[in-house]
Order: sequence, then structure tokens, then C-alpha cells
Amino acid sequence: MVVYSFYIFDRHSECIYSKRWMQRPVSAPAKPIRPQSGGSLVSDGNRDSSGRKPLSKEDDAKLMFGTIFSLRNMVKQLGGEDDTFLSYRTAEYKLHYYETPTRLKFVMLTDTKTNNLRIVLHQIWANLYVEFVVKNPIAPVEHPGGVGVANELFELGLDSFINSVFPS
Repeated sequence: MVVYSFYIFDRHSECIYSKRWMQRPVSAPAKPIRPQSGGSLVSDGNRDSSGRKPLSKEDDAKLMFGTIFSLRNMVKQLGGEDDTFLSYRTAEYKLHYYETPTRLKFVMLTDTKTNNLRIVLHQIWANLYVEFVVKNPIAPVEHPGGVGVANELFELGLDSFINSVFPS
């Protein structure tokens, strides 16, 4: 099993933490792309192998939050208030989602073969985030303007935890 990335969003929809371990695989286009009139197939160096420009870290986090926000709302509309969004799978990755009672959102992207990680995300919240961020007297309670979690013990604990759950 492979972990691609991990995000934490606060209750104001700001990404307060993100970490990337591996790039998600990008499928090659099924058919060769025909150039537009006057265009060429020569790479300009600013695009990945699929022809798309890579997203900045901020744009990636915004896209991730928009995805979970939309899917969470769709699940509530279709299934009612008691149903919750847990995960979804595409051909390239699986997104796992956990929301705390204080509306912190934990999101993890893994390979498609991974089982549901709701318990793992809960453990990250309870054993790492609460212990190293919430109980830290010098850590901010709110993260205005996207000021994120800057805690070395949390970083080290998260890396260690991920390596123990998903050995290489």
C-alpha cells in the first residue's frame, strides 16, 4: 500500500497542513493528442507527462477541499443527515476522509487497493494532532489566513506512524 498525500483542513476551509510522500500516478493519454492549429507537441517544460500544468500547493489544497466539500454535500442530500462521506476511488487513487466533532477535516490519498482508513485518520487526530498540536500551549488555536501546523513533533510522529502502518 502506498500513501500519496495527506491534508488537514480547519473549520474555516483553510488547509492548515499538507504533506506529500509520493506523486500520484498520472495515466498516459489513451490517444495521441493532436496539436491545435499552430500548436506543437513539443513539451514546454512546465507540463507533466499528461500535458497538464502541475498545480501549486495552494491550488492543490483548494481543489482537494472543493472535492470533499461537494461530495460530502451530495452524500447528505442523497442519503440524509445520518449518512456520512467516508471515501471514494478513481482509477488512479483512493481518497479517505474523516471529520472530527470540531469540524477539522483529515484527508488522505492512497493507492486504489487500500481499505477504508477512517480508523487510521481517527488515530492521527487523537494520538498525534491532539497530543502535539492541541495540547501545545504555544500553538495557535485558530489558523487565520492558512497559517498552518508548524510542529516538528507532529511531523515526526506522522512520518513514523505512516511508516508503521504502511511499511515500504
